[in-house]
Amino acid sequence: MSLLYDVLIVGGGPAGVACALMCKRHGLSHLLLESGKAAFQGIAHSYPAGKLVYPTIPKDASEPFLVEELRPPEEPVTVEEYLRKVQEVVRQGGLNIQTETSLQDIHEERGVLTVRTDRESYRARKVILAFGCNIPRELTVYGDAKMVAKGLDDVEKYIGIKTLVIGGGNSAADVIISILRAKREANDSTPVFWAHRAETFRVNKETAQRLGEEILLGGNIRLLPGAIPRIGEVDSQGMERLVIRINIFEQPDGIDLYHALSFPMQNVIACIGSQGPGPIFERLGIQLITCTGGVCKIGKEGERLALLTAEFESTRRGIHIIGGAISPSFMRISEGAIVEEKHPNLIYTALNDAWHAVEAIRRKLNG
Repeated sequence: MSLLYDVLIVGGGPAGVACALMCKRHGLSHLLLESGKAAFQGIAHSYPAGKLVYPTIPKDASEPFLVEELRPPEEPVTVEEYLRKVQEVVRQGGLNIQTETSLQDIHEERGVLTVRTDRESYRARKVILAFGCNIPRELTVYGDAKMVAKGLDDVEKYIGIKTLVIGGGNSAADVIISILRAKREANDSTPVFWAHRAETFRVNKETAQRLGEEILLGGNIRLLPGAIPRIGEVDSQGMERLVIRINIFEQPDGIDLYHALSFPMQNVIACIGSQGPGPIFERLGIQLITCTGGVCKIGKEGERLALLTAEFESTRRGIHIIGGAISPSFMRISEGAIVEEKHPNLIYTALNDAWHAVEAIRRKLNG
């Protein structure tokens, strides 16, 4: 029989790590599952290098930061400095974190929740879903492309190899800039291929300027506009590869000609946007309320918002949802009515959600 945790946390961002800290503080056994290679992987991927992190508190907030260990410094610091602080907190806190593990499903039997992942299953009395609001999209091709990275976790591993980055926006450009800089510093002239389905790459002025600077400094970049990822396959050496079509020559006899490139999947990064957590909530059986007919003032028409109690518990008993997953608003059950509640996507909000959710769980488990 596998170990039964008091609390299982899904997501290693601000909300998830704060939950683990609170569990440790209250003597609750816990396990935090993070799909990336380290805690705060989402912030590491979504914040451009050098971006400042502020201790922002909403103007109408009635509480200070409730998890002081993860509070950004009063004087803004770069995201790299803040992440170093977080990793030190994680190390010193002795938190039980398992990385590179993705949630698949949650089943309940006799008051115990079984969380199934792509590795194995875990049992817990309570579950906290603490993933963010921007979940990277999967690359869709014929075959399997699960080996393709969804962000830049270790720039060093792309030194000395030809690299393919897929996506036409700022996120892809930021990844390319980081790789070009690392290659330049290592005197590596291997190219970075930049592929996008459309014929035009769209990045903001500041990102375009930083990319231009890297190119002027010798960055070897090759653009592939109109390129479409087509096939995930295994070659004769057993290596998983991604085939990307770069040209098509239509023939009158219907037998068209293609030009394509084939990259080892370990050389590919897909920055193709993100999606909200709605599909995950639906798969888990979490009740959602649709914004329609003026029901919502914050959520957009047609958007589906999670229905939660004042303690962030969902309609599936024992499953709580906090942090960016319920931003910018959610539906709260309040005194027999359902009302939309504003929920800014801030580090402050994530940390305080964690404090309240774990405090509520502690009372229930000890009561």
